[in-house]
Amino acid sequence: MTKLTLTSRPGILIINGGSSSIRFAAYSLDKRPIVILTGKIDRIGLSDTRLNAKEILSGKNHSCDIDGTDHARVAAQLLKWLNTQARFCLIQAVGHRLVHGMNLSDATLITPSLLAELKEAAPYDPEHLPLEIALIEACIEHYPSLQQVACFDSVFHHGMPRVASQLPLPRHYEEQGLRRYGYHGLSCEYLMQELHRLGDPAAVSGRVILAHLGNGASMTAVLAGQSVDTSMGFTPSSGMMMGTRSGDMDPGVAVFLSRSGQLDSEQFYTMVNHESGLLGVSGRSSDVRELLAIEADDVPAAEAIALFCYQAAKLIGAYSAALGGLDTLVFAGGIGENSPQIRKRICGNLGFLGITLNRTRNLEATPIISADCATVKVRVIATNEEIIMVHSVKRVLKLDVIQY
Repeated sequence: MTKLTLTSRPGILIINGGSSSIRFAAYSLDKRPIVILTGKIDRIGLSDTRLNAKEILSGKNHSCDIDGTDHARVAAQLLKWLNTQARFCLIQAVGHRLVHGMNLSDATLITPSLLAELKEAAPYDPEHLPLEIALIEACIEHYPSLQQVACFDSVFHHGMPRVASQLPLPRHYEEQGLRRYGYHGLSCEYLMQELHRLGDPAAVSGRVILAHLGNGASMTAVLAGQSVDTSMGFTPSSGMMMGTRSGDMDPGVAVFLSRSGQLDSEQFYTMVNHESGLLGVSGRSSDVRELLAIEADDVPAAEAIALFCYQAAKLIGAYSAALGGLDTLVFAGGIGENSPQIRKRICGNLGFLGITLNRTRNLEATPIISADCATVKVRVIATNEEIIMVHSVKRVLKLDVIQY
């Protein structure tokens, strides 16, 4: 097997686990964090699970079949494979992306007590936390000498105003942790740092809406660099419709389906997380590209696209109200970065807010796609959650901090 071309500097391994996949990347800390290896394990839980990886410096690809029975087994095989790569011994820490950060306000070193807290919090996010915990425990078991750091997606929203984080429920439920937490925070942090680097004054003192649109989709309102509201709430299932998630829904729907004997609570959970959104409305696909290709001749596909864009535009209007106006709108995520048709439809009726796109710039996805006459600057930024995790690991472990 071809060996990796790593430098002699220490490195950090980043692991990002999803319900059916694991993304990973190795970074060398030579002068600045440089990605050396990226990879993904797809179709966990199915019979044809594969590991695919690419060496960035050489461009060489690796691929192999693995036993994808569960996340713990997959993680063990991933670590075993990584250990066959040259200089993996230089990896001195692992950064894990965790969706739910409870009440924590920063990334933190993983300790037995933190693991115990995470296991207690697992019922709050059963879609993600149990799988993420399994990955952490596999890393600890196979490489106990490596320091492990948890990087939380909810941290960016930790300081949201109470009026935005409180749920309108009887007060005793709040004591049990029922509130709006917000997610996609690692992406939000990167986007705000990029705005600052690009010299956009809104990053420090202005009004920004971050539209992270992908299979998971959310909007975040940021005022003077601080999150003041976000569409995902108690769980990542809430907010706007997504690839397979319903987003916000009348609670009476759950009651009706239960009382009519159609769905119990577990079946309802599966439906709103895995069978709804673009997939459910279209009846065809959760992929915007596929739906755009057939919408002219497929009414359900066209309706799914229309509903997605309508909800996104509605949130931009709502968050502009929460911010008292808008200075910068950022599109990110797989859809936000790569679909000019979706960006155009979302912004089409937002001229009253000062949002007007330049047709050519939007088609070419230039860094700024708004028209010169627009009062709101509209940007497209490719998000990078992993580099935020690398810097978080460095900060927590007090490694040499180098700005990117």
